Amino acid sequence: MNGRHTRGPAPTDAGHHGLPGGSGRAPWHATGTDAAGGTGAGAATGTDTGARTDKGPASDRPCGASGPSRPRRLRAWAELLRLPALFTVPGDTLAGAAAAGTRPGPRTLLAIGSSLCLYEAGMALNDWADREEDARDRPHRPLPSGRVRPAAALTAACALTGAGLALAARAGRPALAVAAPLAATVWAYDLALKHTPAGPVAMAAARGLDLLLGAAATSGRTRAALPSAALLGSHTLTVTTVSRRETQGGSVLGPLAALAGSAALTRLLTRRPGPDETGPGAALRTALGAGYAATVARPYLHAVLNPSPPLTQRAVGGGIRATIPLQAALSARSGAPVTALTVAALAPLGRIHARKVNIT
Repeated sequence: MNGRHTRGPAPTDAGHHGLPGGSGRAPWHATGTDAAGGTGAGAATGTDTGARTDKGPASDRPCGASGPSRPRRLRAWAELLRLPALFTVPGDTLAGAAAAGTRPGPRTLLAIGSSLCLYEAGMALNDWADREEDARDRPHRPLPSGRVRPAAALTAACALTGAGLALAARAGRPALAVAAPLAATVWAYDLALKHTPAGPVAMAAARGLDLLLGAAATSGRTRAALPSAALLGSHTLTVTTVSRRETQGGSVLGPLAALAGSAALTRLLTRRPGPDETGPGAALRTALGAGYAATVARPYLHAVLNPSPPLTQRAVGGGIRATIPLQAALSARSGAPVTALTVAALAPLGRIHARKVNIT
């Protein structure tokens, strides 16, 4: 529950949820330029709409108002919580349900609500923890620009964590047994592990736990979902590792390892089906696996050939965008084509909304 990371000066930071070595934004994956694709002029220059503070020209404020208007307050919170990134979250839970061999039901919906709350708690907590660093390097962010108060962000993180755990409890004890360590991992990452070597592992663990949450809530069991959780976690680990150098660039090893890891993961997703895996289901799994590969291969290769900050950031963005086709491919691999198609449909929605709100 895709994270952002390292951050440098705003002009060169096209944005991601960073990781150690930076300031990971999303607790479950390093997010970069934009989870839906592309850096955008605002992200590349640090002059997006979020760069304006509440003390702009009087014409920007309602007559007689001393503070930001309601639409601007809502936009500030949308930027703080990086709402477009939410489209990468439901696929975790749905893939977990598929891996458990159970159709999604009411408890699955509760698990989705829980994971969304915990994901957003991590977003708010991350910005609260990084408020001094952001004031220096990214003053246009909601907290350093004064559009959202730090106390409000911390309160939101606590409230969202409580809501996430409450929803998991409603989904049953097995779900709560997974949601509790997931919440702990999110808080540990944002407050302590982000800038340590354990940061990428913590973020990968959080994403894997999120998938297991779907399995636990839907079926009460998680063992069958462990392989899918491991595959999703490995993808998150590689993306997060690349994001550690997204503002400095200069490292070929990260993108090269990510490229190799993605190739191995694609092979597992698209391997020749066995005698009991024929027909449209196998074709769908292969197509989704190929879609995953197509999403990550080009930006990773470009970052290997030229590990500059912009191309490294694009590589992280490609990794973020690939989360949804990977979730869909894992669902298809588990024999749930309807769930796979449902998850895949989230990708274009994420792209549309990411054009409206900068998630970096």
